Amino acid sequence: MSEVKQIKAVARDRAGKGAARAVRRQGQVPAVIYGAGQPAQAIALDFNQTKQLIFAGHFLTTIFEIDVDGQTIRAIPRDYQLDPVRDFPIHIDFLRLAQGQAIKVVVPVHVVGQEKSPGLKRGGALQIVEHSVELLVASDSIPDYIEASIDGLNIGDSVHLNDITLPNGAKATSTENVTLVTVVAPTGLTEEDAAPAAAAEGTAAA
Repeated sequence: MSEVKQIKAVARDRAGKGAARAVRRQGQVPAVIYGAGQPAQAIALDFNQTKQLIFAGHFLTTIFEIDVDGQTIRAIPRDYQLDPVRDFPIHIDFLRLAQGQAIKVVVPVHVVGQEKSPGLKRGGALQIVEHSVELLVASDSIPDYIEASIDGLNIGDSVHLNDITLPNGAKATSTENVTLVTVVAPTGLTEEDAAPAAAAEGTAAA
């Protein structure tokens, strides 16, 4: 799990597009904190710090302690908007967190075991079907990623969601056993062609 990060903010008196534009002209990023049965709170963040945090990675799975004029609010980013041309942050939504609250987060899938995949050694190609999965986890136990191992996979084999050992207490929100990654046949070689080739290799090795 990513460490809890600190960020400072100032409260905004007004919300809306006009107020947000005024905040941006001052070199800040407008944001809002909502949830936990409390009214939404408009804030402004330092532009440079916010940009660095977003592009450092894992932003949407990182818990922040936001210092709003001396009051600390524990929250997690739920969405952010970037300028479509200049690619800098223009707005962020934070979800206020209560102690022990379970939340839905989208966690990236990291593929491991490539060096031990017979299919890749025979020229097969790695095909990542799902780059991330949505999990329901406790807010203080959010994983940075989950691992999908292709150790031992041959051409035509796949790793599914049910094959993954999820972090303790985490649950997948999808009820389907979705395919995460598969090893596909090399270009010009079908899986039917690959099967006897694999058998021949095994016989030769024996």
